Amino acid sequence: MLDELNRRIDDKRDELVALTQNLIRIPTINPPGDAYTPCAELVGARMAKMGFQVDYIRAHDTPGDSDRFPRTNVIARKQGRHPGPTVHFNSHIDVVEVGEGWTVDPFGAEVKDGKIYGRGSCDMKGGLSASMIAIQAYLDTNPQFNGAIELSGTVDEESGGFGGVAHLAGMGLFSRPRVDHVIIPEPLNKDRVCLGHRGVWWAEIETFGVQAHGSMPFLGDSAIRHMGSVLHAFESELYPQLAHKRTQMPVVPEGARQSTLNLNSIHGGESETGAGGKPDDYDGLPSPNVAESCRMILDRRFLIEEDLSTVKNEVVSILEGLKSDRPSFDYAIKDIMEVLPTMTERDAPVVQAVSDGIRSVLGKEPEYVISPGTYDQKHIARIGHLHDCIAYGPGILDLAHMADEYVGIDDMVESAKVMGHALHVLLTGDARAS
Repeated sequence: MLDELNRRIDDKRDELVALTQNLIRIPTINPPGDAYTPCAELVGARMAKMGFQVDYIRAHDTPGDSDRFPRTNVIARKQGRHPGPTVHFNSHIDVVEVGEGWTVDPFGAEVKDGKIYGRGSCDMKGGLSASMIAIQAYLDTNPQFNGAIELSGTVDEESGGFGGVAHLAGMGLFSRPRVDHVIIPEPLNKDRVCLGHRGVWWAEIETFGVQAHGSMPFLGDSAIRHMGSVLHAFESELYPQLAHKRTQMPVVPEGARQSTLNLNSIHGGESETGAGGKPDDYDGLPSPNVAESCRMILDRRFLIEEDLSTVKNEVVSILEGLKSDRPSFDYAIKDIMEVLPTMTERDAPVVQAVSDGIRSVLGKEPEYVISPGTYDQKHIARIGHLHDCIAYGPGILDLAHMADEYVGIDDMVESAKVMGHALHVLLTGDARAS
């Protein structure tokens, strides 16, 4: 049966390429959340032709949702002949902004040298296409299957997933008894099984000052200078501490096996163009003011060996210390997002099924890895309380979010075979059928 499944996937190679191109050509850029609905409808129409029940679910009142930018998710389900486990393939349909440095049309989906180029090709419309073709080939070879198969195309993963998987998980759509196993076709390389991810804490720090005329700064108190003292303390105290925090988690790449801190942004003093009531096309000079506020967004990635309260206290203790060193220093800190590290056990059924597929299709032992950043497994675990979940898909991890992003066609075909194999194993329990 698996040999026939592989042959059918090979026969659908051109179909796989065309589907991927069609998905790439829909510019689902997040933020703001462009073209989510037509992309969800493309996926839904394809699944409906395979006999799936298709539902479109808008995540009302989630971050970014509006009538102009509706957070439209699609979820498709096909029930088998008899009861059995449910296998769910989840892919996000949003992509990051294009950025600079492209030598091809970011939404042209050009095919060149066995690769499909375009924003989202690797992360992760190639994986979405591969999972759809795997499902189609499986149904062609085993139309009387037992259990159920689901596929979803969800939004906002690139900005936290709150309008996508988090919303659906809150509705019970990623929990037992509805779903038993989840495969997320993120681009972690076709011979790897991704067991989970590091933890994340996003926070906003604001320092306060007193506004005064810029020609007489001694009459005011600069919030930007206070933020400078925070940066200096991070450089001299926090970053050296983080460099010594190492994990036994198999995080890739190697540099992510330590704790990390990224400073996403700093905004202080005069409002940026287009903010604070200024028109978007304003390019005049600012007024001379001492900054009364400065805000910084930090992105702290932490390890399974670390406790979240300790992670937060490392920052707070530095800020409290500055209150002693700088008499006029004051601050506020606000949590934006916090997610604990997650790691599925290697003997979990979905891990074993995908691993068996890698051995069968690629003829090699799988590598077990942890993602440096989070993806939607976090919501499936924390909200859905479903832990039989991994990421597996085509695409080279390092290409995600890069200019001239691409996905290899051979990689998509082979990943589809692995996913089809895993689907068969999870629905039947047979890892050796042929």
